[in-house]
Amino acid sequence: MTDPIFIERNGHRTWLKWHRGRRRLSDPVFTGARILEAMRLGASVEVDLVVTGDKGMAVLHDLTLDRETTGQGPVAAASDAMIRELQLRGNDGAPIADKVMLLDDLCALMAAGNVHPDALLQLDYKEDETVLDAAAIAKFARATGPVARNMIVSSGSAAAVKLLTGAVPGMRSGFDPSDEARFRAAIAGGTLQGFVDDAVAALDGTDLIYLYWEIVTKSADAGFDMVAAFHQHGKRIDAWTIREASAATKPVVERLLALKVDQITTDDPEGLLALVG
Repeated sequence: MTDPIFIERNGHRTWLKWHRGRRRLSDPVFTGARILEAMRLGASVEVDLVVTGDKGMAVLHDLTLDRETTGQGPVAAASDAMIRELQLRGNDGAPIADKVMLLDDLCALMAAGNVHPDALLQLDYKEDETVLDAAAIAKFARATGPVARNMIVSSGSAAAVKLLTGAVPGMRSGFDPSDEARFRAAIAGGTLQGFVDDAVAALDGTDLIYLYWEIVTKSADAGFDMVAAFHQHGKRIDAWTIREASAATKPVVERLLALKVDQITTDDPEGLLALVG
């Protein structure tokens, strides 16, 4: 099978982002082997980051350890050394052989791993700017600096993105303005262009705007091409998240492709490419 990197449709290329490091739906999340595989292929891949008790960053989605790892309690109360001893859990909740990684570990893998120049690792920071003290920012900068050319930092907090990217020369930035209440107000009030303009103004120099996929399709239903509106500002659009490739998700994906989103976040990039590619 062709490697699931992007889909070409009507002269437009849409990248398939490996959500949480998954190539296919059956994969466990955040394993170093899959993430490095994606990076070697030149794919786009996403991981989540949560601040630890030592002000490092764990490659995890949740603020607690219980669901994703063999640990318990808040990530913020766990030392880096303790987190490194934990195992990840698979899709069935059972422990797997892979250990939880810190951002330092992932960056070391990339530095030694013959990463493709086109590969892009999204570091999706799951907390807000208040957690980012000088120690956390310094550790982030030390870890990512040598491999920043293949990275982009994203968050729903523009302030957090500014703090992190400001510490790392060459680090790209992404912003997620997918606030449900704000979007509902914009669509009800006919101010979707304002929604776009506000998102662009929130973070200067943003490379990618991350939108929940229904924001894209519901805007189109209302007669507003949100993708084109962001493109007018020179921004690329990532539509998240298509969980699986199925008969139910195929029409959604086809519509996103027709609307020319630049990237689709999915837990099943291999299946999605087979479904519509």
